[in-house]
Amino acid sequence: MSLAIVVLLFMVATSYRQTIHAYPGGGGAYIVAKDNLGDVYGLTAGAALTVDYTLTVAVSIASGVAAIISIYPYLAPYRVQMCLIGVLILTLGNLRGVRESGLMFALPTYAFLAGAFSLLIVGLYREHTTGLSIAPSAPVKQVGIPLTTFLVLRAFAGGCAAMTGTEAISNAVQAFRPPESKNASTTLMIMACILGTLFLGISYLAWRIGVVPMEDGTETVVSQIARVTFDFAPWMHVFVQYATCAILILAANTSFAGFPRLASIMARDRFFPRQFYNVGDRLVFSNGILALAFMASVLIIIFHGDTHALIPLYAVGVFLSFTLSQWGMAKRFRKLREPGWRTKVAISSVGAVTTGIVAVVQATTKFMDGAAIVVVLIPTLCMIFWAIHKHYIELGNQLRLTPEDKFVPIYNTVIVLTPSLHRGVLRALEYAKGLSADVRALHIEVDPVDTALLIERWERWGGDIPLVILESPYRSLIAPLLDYLEEAKHERENYLITVVIPEFVPAKWWHKLLHNQSGLLLKFTLLFRRDIVTANVRYYVEK
Repeated sequence: MSLAIVVLLFMVATSYRQTIHAYPGGGGAYIVAKDNLGDVYGLTAGAALTVDYTLTVAVSIASGVAAIISIYPYLAPYRVQMCLIGVLILTLGNLRGVRESGLMFALPTYAFLAGAFSLLIVGLYREHTTGLSIAPSAPVKQVGIPLTTFLVLRAFAGGCAAMTGTEAISNAVQAFRPPESKNASTTLMIMACILGTLFLGISYLAWRIGVVPMEDGTETVVSQIARVTFDFAPWMHVFVQYATCAILILAANTSFAGFPRLASIMARDRFFPRQFYNVGDRLVFSNGILALAFMASVLIIIFHGDTHALIPLYAVGVFLSFTLSQWGMAKRFRKLREPGWRTKVAISSVGAVTTGIVAVVQATTKFMDGAAIVVVLIPTLCMIFWAIHKHYIELGNQLRLTPEDKFVPIYNTVIVLTPSLHRGVLRALEYAKGLSADVRALHIEVDPVDTALLIERWERWGGDIPLVILESPYRSLIAPLLDYLEEAKHERENYLITVVIPEFVPAKWWHKLLHNQSGLLLKFTLLFRRDIVTANVRYYVEK
């Protein structure tokens, strides 16, 4: 079974090697599928990648936390909190613009490779010389089910999760030094060799030692192997676990680089909200980073940070994007017919068919374990993308200027809401006089005594601005105001109504709690009214 997965790994790596040379600017599945297969398949790949990136963060962080819990089992009750802290740290780091420095990425990588290959070398040596003891795993359940094709496929589907992330290099070709394509393709094949070696070696040791996943999730399979292999040097077991945690955090960090770029590209194509297109103050895609962190955190909370519960959701989207990418490459090679195109088409076609079969196997064998969520989620995301695209197209059509459009002067009727007369209202009246010659002060009467006082003060400070008083028997502010605005709108053509709302700003934040917020209610009420502009004139008090 492990050999079959390694063979599939090299098939996928070889296919993506072609993608790297064909798309030196970065050949993500979305770009490849959209360019060669059309928008529908591009959106499917984009939806699959969105799910993939989100699950990469959730699974990687959860696996890293599991590696630490394997050393300190008493931390198991705090698994979810530890996962969320991990997501928070990565989010803050990426929002601050953490640079992908070679040293920061090299140290955990080399530490992991040193620990993993030490584990394989020592484990294989001891297994063939002195022998290794049996791991203290939970006993395997006797389910009484024969080894059917379904169980074999289910095991194969579970093992294929080891291949996730193979496409990461093809998505970031520009990050390599020149010649980018050559260095990226070489790195991809080296990575495939390392991954294949580690997967075969660890699978063999797990089989020989008799390791099975623990039901309570307190210790991972790798931790059990390391504990047995390095029973003579417990510090090596700890080193392997910390190195594993570090490399998994780096794996999660790749999504914080990949998803915001994908979201920006899809926003450029008007399939994502426009907010995802632009970079923030620190030249990072802040909205994409925050969205990814939120989605990953939700998954961690829902699945309690359990890696085994998250994995079934993971591989379906990954292999779907594999399939669409390789199918798109096969169509591209066949269309361009460059030298050696038949061989390239054959490689990409075999890769597409193989990964397509694996995607179907993943969806069917893991359907009840959570894959059903992804099977429903990907089409749902595609429909959301189309709805966003349709909105932007319709909006553009409505805003586009035509030869029939012409400049028509619009005049302004300014209405100043006047609950009473004080310095803040006087400032608003002064502002209104600068906007138009047609200025009116509007008072809605809820207390006749207050109205009489306002009229008395108006004769002294109101100037030549007319004061309009509306009765409100039910002490409502909204209904009389809206009725008056409708009447004012129909008084004459080519006039716009501007409602000026005086507002004083207290010196301390808690002072706001001592005053009603009628201004906010009025602004919200007028927000969606046509041909009405609202303006706030603030007066700042000092004490």
